[in-house]
This record gives sequence, structure tokens and C-alpha cells, in this order.
Amino acid sequence: MLSFSKPDVEYFFQTFGIQTFAVSPDESQLVFSTNLNGKYNLWAMDLPNLYPYPLSFQNQNCEEIEFDKEGRFLLAVIDSDGDENGQIYALPRNGGELKPIRTHENARHMGLIASKDGKTLYYTSSKEDATFLKAYAYNMETGEEEVLLHGRDAATFLTAKSPDEKRFVFGRMFANTYSLAYAWDGENEVLLTPEAEPQHTVTDAVFTSENDIYLVTNYKEDLSYLAKFSLDTNEFTKLLSLDGEDFSGLKFDKKARTLYISSQKGVEDLLYRYGLEEGKAEQLELPASTIDGLSVAESGNLYLLGRSAVTPPNLYKYEKGVWTQLTNNRVPGVSEEEMAEPEILHYPSYDGLEIEALFFRAKEENSNGHVILWPHGGPQAAERAFFRSLFQFLVHRGYSIFAPNFRGSSGYGLSYMKMVEGDWGYGPRLDNIEGLEWLIKNGYADREKLLLMGGSYGGYMALLLHGRHPEYFKAVVDIFGPSDLFSFIESVPEHWKPVMNQWVGDPVKDKEKLIEYSPITYLETMTKPMLVIQGAKDPRVVKAESDKIVAALQEKGREVEYLVLDDEGHGFSKKDNEIKVYRKVLEFFDGFIN
Repeated sequence: MLSFSKPDVEYFFQTFGIQTFAVSPDESQLVFSTNLNGKYNLWAMDLPNLYPYPLSFQNQNCEEIEFDKEGRFLLAVIDSDGDENGQIYALPRNGGELKPIRTHENARHMGLIASKDGKTLYYTSSKEDATFLKAYAYNMETGEEEVLLHGRDAATFLTAKSPDEKRFVFGRMFANTYSLAYAWDGENEVLLTPEAEPQHTVTDAVFTSENDIYLVTNYKEDLSYLAKFSLDTNEFTKLLSLDGEDFSGLKFDKKARTLYISSQKGVEDLLYRYGLEEGKAEQLELPASTIDGLSVAESGNLYLLGRSAVTPPNLYKYEKGVWTQLTNNRVPGVSEEEMAEPEILHYPSYDGLEIEALFFRAKEENSNGHVILWPHGGPQAAERAFFRSLFQFLVHRGYSIFAPNFRGSSGYGLSYMKMVEGDWGYGPRLDNIEGLEWLIKNGYADREKLLLMGGSYGGYMALLLHGRHPEYFKAVVDIFGPSDLFSFIESVPEHWKPVMNQWVGDPVKDKEKLIEYSPITYLETMTKPMLVIQGAKDPRVVKAESDKIVAALQEKGREVEYLVLDDEGHGFSKKDNEIKVYRKVLEFFDGFIN
């Protein structure tokens, strides 16, 4: 009987990402951004043929794809080495050279909305106002452009247009937990919720007619629900809420007069079909645990990008009540049965608040007894039951992973999400520590075998936990985490800056608190070995944040390895970099398990 070696890191990381997708109006072509060749490019399938072929060779992230309404060409927003300054390009359906449509150095373009006649492109950009943004109408035939909407008070984003293109919906984002939506006719704006206060969010809105807008909001509620706003009467009506669920998105099927509602329930997503005439919701069975993208074709067919804890991102089609998998992205050489389904845990924090967490347990025959604490990024995001190559690889190599959705995480209601605002370094930190104590008490972890790793806010939390609670951890990995909240506040993208006082704190009024919450305050107690990873082009957590903490620790003679990726931003868009980083993480942690 032949025997085969255990899959190495490359096998787990030869699963491919799918960033976004679009379907042609006649559903004959499905286009998606994937790193099948190691770097992100546009690929297509000529349905029903499921063999993918490349359309572009830009080797860069694609943030959005939009078909011309007649399906003649594609529009795509593409950045450079993860800098998140997306530029707008056009591409023939059969692929080829990217044609610049709207490009501007050091500016970001987003929110593509094509007109029905294919002549006009509506979009939002930072090119003339980096703080509040502006929305534009660009005539792709004449090259003429006009400002459709001037941003003010907060970052302003165009999000939807009416069927006759005379009205638009735009949002103002004052904070992650405070975003208002308005209807705009070129002269007047109308708030879509009854009042601007108390703070609430509108996370999605769609026109179903010239005068009716359906929206997802948590106005005067903790969890988001479906509501309707009539432009005829300026009447707001709450339509549908579901116990314990936080609605997150809407798609409209014009043909069937039906809405598809995405909903978060804990670490998984649900999907509902809501008939406008019946006013009732029907749950649809999903082929994935989480929804990364959803599109409704003119025929009414539904296309979904989704993943689960043991299944990488894949595309699916829903037709006549049946889901069909269109892509077959999987881990080569490893069955789903060999991978780890997470256990969902609940534990009380220091003040009695219940925290939900995921625990990926290494199989007994592979386990080295060590548990890695993974504080997620955001912080107003959440760890979900979705596929992470890193998690499955580390579990396969004997490490268990603990990922708590500490206070501030999304999907658990507005009040829970607000708990991190102005409190980056106290409540969430103790939620992580209480989680470790719960694991130890209940036999999930050995106090002497704990490791720590996080990225973005999770990297910040890894640094802070290292400085405040070094006795818990044998070694620490920080992936692009802020080390100094004062410099972090100053260096974020300009359109983030209006939200920083509420989100993180005021550098003047909250000076003492920001000192207390900054990891760099605790250099003396950061004594454990560290690996720090940073993308040189990161626009969110700039390289100086990692440079600063690494230099300070090295000056004190601490054991710190520093890996900088010159062609990456806030994440890993290139497969060779991803493999390099996570091979380094494994090598680093393996040095402390004996």
C-alpha cells in the first residue's frame, strides 16, 4: 500500500480566493477576481461551461466588477499592491488590455453604478475631497463629468439609483455604528429614517420603484431589520425583524418583485426571500455558512459567493429551488473530514457579559497541546464560521485555535458593537483574558501552552496583551497591528479621520486613556519572543506603526523577528507572499512547542 506524506503549507494555501464577481445580463458569462495563477486577476466562465479562463493580467486586487447593462464590456476597480486606491478600468468581455476610465494618483474610486443606457457611470471618489468624498456622473461616450453630490459632515457614499435615474440613495458614515441614508434628487435630500438620533445605521438600501426604498436599519432597535420608506409620503415603516438576527444586506428581484435578505446570526449567515406583495419571509437553505457576495440576474436566478469553515470560497447558482456549485475550490490532498469544524463556545466575561467564540480543536493524533489565541481584526467585525487556510493548516499541524468575538464585534447588535468605541484597550482585552481562563478551567487549554497571534486590530490586541499579560503567552505574532494609538489616529486614510474620535478617542481629551491603551506604553513587560509582519503599502496601519515597536524592542535587546512585504498592503494579495508569511508563522511557533 502506498503511503503519502502529510500535506505541507503549500497545499493549504493552494486554495484560491475569490474577491468579487459579476454576471452578464444574459447570464452567458460569469466573471470573478481570483488568484488562480498566484496573483489576483479577472477570470471568466462561459456558462454553462464551468472551465475558467483568464481575462486580465494586472496581478492586482480587484474590489468591484460591473457589467455594462447591455453586456458589451466590463468595468472594474483595481488597486496597486494593496494600497486600496482603486482605479476604474474597462475591459472587453473577451479580455485583453485594461483601459483606464477614471484614474487619479493617490485617490480611491468606488461604488460603481452603471446607467441603463450604458453611457453614464456613477461612482464615489476621494480625488477632490479626501475627507468627505464626492459622487460623480461620468459620460463614457463624451468624456464629460459632473459632480453629482458633494460630501459633507462625514464620508459620503453613493449607494443606489432609482429606475428612472432621477433619484439616488447616499450614505453618510459618522462611525461604524452611526451611518445615515438619504434620498437625493439633485437638489433636496430626505433622511430615510425618522430621525438622525439616536445613533443608528443603515447598512443597505434598494429602490423597488421610483418612489419606494427598502432598507436595512437598526433605527431605535439593537438588531437590524427590514423597513420601507415612501418618497410619496415620506413615511417610514418597519416591516420585518427576526429574533436574534442582524439583517445585513438586500438584493431585489425585479421580475418576481422579491427581496433577498442576508442576515447574520452569531457566526453564520442566513438568507431569506421576501415577497413585496405577500409581506412574508421564507428562509432559503444555503450551500455555505457565510455570504461574501450575492447577485440577482434579470431572470431571477441567484448567484452567491460563499464559504464555510472547511470549504474555501466558491460560487453557486440558485435556479428553480436548487443550488448548483459553479466552482470547485478546495484544499488539494485534504478532505473536509480531515479539517476542523469549529466548536461554538459561550463564556461569561469579567462583568458577566456573554461572549461567543470559535474553538478549532486539533485532532488528538496530531495535537501538540498548544492553543493559539486569535483576537480578530476590525475591531467592529467578527470571527465567522468561514474558511481560513491559516487556521486549517495550523490545526492540521497540531495547534488548536481560540477565536473569541469580544465586545465590539459585529453581528450581536448595536449596543454590543458600540462597547469597543473609546475602549479599545480595556473591555475587549479582558474579554480575551477571561476566555483563556475559561478554556483552562474547562480543560480546553493548558496554562503553560498558550500562544498569541492577531492581525490589524487583532495585531494591536496581540501587542497589548503581550504588554499587559505576558505571563500567559510563550510567543507572540503581530500582523500589521497599530502600536501607538496617537500616531495611528493621525495616519489612517483621510476619510476615516472624522470617525476616529468616537471610534478610538480624542488625542487631547482622551490623552491619558490613549496612553494607557497604546501597546508601546508597555515595552518593559514585552519580554516574550515576537514575530512582526507588515505590508509596506498598508494604508490603514502604516508601516511606521510596526517600525516603531520593532525598533523600540530591539533597542531593549528583545527577541523580535521582522518581516516586511514590499508589495503588499493590509493583507496578502499574492500567493507566494501568503505562503512565505504563514510558513514563517509555523516555523516561529514550532520553536516553542517542546
